[in-house]
Order: sequence, then C-alpha cells, then structure tokens
Amino acid sequence: MTSSPDPSPSETPGPSLRSLDQRLDTIARHPFRAKFHLRGRDRAIAEERGPATMRWHAYDLIAKRLAPAEPYKDGKQTPYRGHPVFVAQHATATCCRTCLQRWHQIPKGRQLTREEHLYVVAVIFRWIEREMTDAR
Repeated sequence: MTSSPDPSPSETPGPSLRSLDQRLDTIARHPFRAKFHLRGRDRAIAEERGPATMRWHAYDLIAKRLAPAEPYKDGKQTPYRGHPVFVAQHATATCCRTCLQRWHQIPKGRQLTREEHLYVVAVIFRWIEREMTDAR
C-alpha cells in the first residue's frame, strides 16, 4: 500500500463539500443506494466513537478491502451492516471496485492512489456526517 497511515484531510486538499454533496445527491437518486441510512446499532456506534474514529475506520477499511488492485472477494467484500462505514460504502457506491469505476470513475485493476484513497474516505465520511446531522 502506498498510502500513509494519516487520513487527515488537511495534508492533501480534497474535494469540496459542495462537490461531495452534489455527488452524494446524485448517487442517492438511485433506488438501491437511497435505501441505506444509519440506524440502530450502526448509528449508535457512529455517535459513540465520534468523527475522528469514524474517519480512521473508513481509512483503514478502504486500505484493506478496496485499495488493492484486485481486492479479495471483490463485489462481495463489504457487509451490508455491522459498522457505519459498511453502510456508508453501499450508500455512496464505494463498496467494490465495480461501483467505484461506475459511480466515481476510479478504474479497476490497479491499486488506489493516495488521492483516490483519501477521496473515497471523504465521500464515506461526508455521507456519515450528513446522516448524523439529519434530524429524523
């Protein structure tokens, strides 16, 4: 893995919140993606652990499950529940390399660059932020 262990967005400028929100709004119009929300235990985990821990978990899970050129069990490596990041990955189409290519134009068959890795984390984290501030 070429990515450094620090997922801090201050190191490398990433996408703006506006561009992330536009991308998330587009993805959320897809019926499959629209059904995902943080509820129950997954929401409680996000609240309990807080934003910094959620960002780190996203960074680490992406490094292990999505960043390799050919991830183990690609297309089936992301559970639907059990961690807020997993739910966010399905909601944001960052669950497998096929979805990354289709929705985010990140090609399959090669390791994610550091910038792509940070972008995926930013997308996931922004979705979690939006879910946590959503007053339902």
